[in-house]
Order: sequence, then structure tokens, then C-alpha cells
Amino acid sequence: MLPPPPAVIFDMDGLIFDTEALWREALLRAGAEHGLATVQESVIHATVGAPWQRTRLLFADLLGSGEAADAMRVTWRKHYDALAHAGPTLKAGVLELLDLLEAKGIRRAIATGSYRDVVGHHLDAAGLTPRFETVVTNEDYTKGKPSPEPYLTAAARLGVAPELCWALEDSPNGVRSGHAAGMVTFMVPDLLQPDAELAALCYRVCDSLLDVRDLLAG
Repeated sequence: MLPPPPAVIFDMDGLIFDTEALWREALLRAGAEHGLATVQESVIHATVGAPWQRTRLLFADLLGSGEAADAMRVTWRKHYDALAHAGPTLKAGVLELLDLLEAKGIRRAIATGSYRDVVGHHLDAAGLTPRFETVVTNEDYTKGKPSPEPYLTAAARLGVAPELCWALEDSPNGVRSGHAAGMVTFMVPDLLQPDAELAALCYRVCDSLLDVRDLLAG
């Protein structure tokens, strides 16, 4: 049986909050404004959990230049902010898992590819800010997921060895990041289901965070 960890590190978009669908809709609107009549699903999937450096190359190729990609990014963010203004919906099992982690004295952190102001807005709106000891955003590292740096940064801030931590993720890039950091990695798929290769990187693929809660409850 897997022993309880000293720390659990969460992704945010698509895991804590139901935001991946909002980012998708915002991307479709931004693409239309910048001359992309349609944005292929393969392109949308490539952006899930990916750092801007990689996404920028993708849209620079589609739009003709990095500058055009940067301009579309501004529009993308504008549409996302409008869609998420009231605060996104919590995913199933978030509160139940946090309650159990707190009861067991297990430390909690977030490692996300989102902007610091977006993270702060969402956590504050949901009343979750005090429930995480540290939050690592895309302004706190140089290499985003699937690099292990976001998770390693969170573990270092907690002062916990990475191999003792659990990493909770919803995206392929996030799973690769947690696994590369040496953490026990769980996937709760959101927009993208894992293939056999990705599932092999996970300790378990779960339907929701309630499954993680139940495993920890023993």
C-alpha cells in the first residue's frame, strides 16, 4: 500500500478549477480575431499544460511571426479574463481532498503554468488561498512543463524531497513534469485522456480527486 506523503503538489487549471474549457473557448475567440477562421483540435490540445514558449512557436508558424503570436496572446488572455471573471467552478473532490490532507497534516502546494494574477484571483474567489502553503506560477521558473522545474521548485519551497511528494495533474505535459521530478504522479484527465505511454508514467489514473481522497483515506 502506498504510504501517505509528507506533501501533495497540485496543478491548477483543469485539476482544481474547471478552467481548461474556458481557455479553449477564449483561444477560439482570439484566433477568429487574428485571422484564424478555425483552430484545429490538434492545435488546442498542444496548448494544454504547455508553457508559452512552446505555444508561441506554434502560433508564430500559423500566424506568420512571433509578434503576431504575442498579439494574439494578449487577445486570448482578454477573452479568458472575461469568461472567468466571476471565478471558475471547482472540480469534483477538491474540497474533500483538501479537508483530508489538512486533517492528516499533509502539506499542500500548487505548481501551475498560469499567471500569478490569474492564480491569485481564482484562489481568492474560491476561498482557497490559505489552504496552500506555497504557489509556484509561470513567473517562478524558467522552464515550464513538461520540464520538472515547476514541481521541483514547489518541493524545494516546502523543503520536502521530490520523491516523497505526490503530484496531481490533468494534462499530458503536467504528468511528464511530475514524473520527471521523481514524484508519485496521479492523473485526473480533463480535456485529454492518457494513452498507454502516458498512463505508464502515472501511479494511477483517476476519475476525479475523490479517488485520490479515497486512496489516501485508506
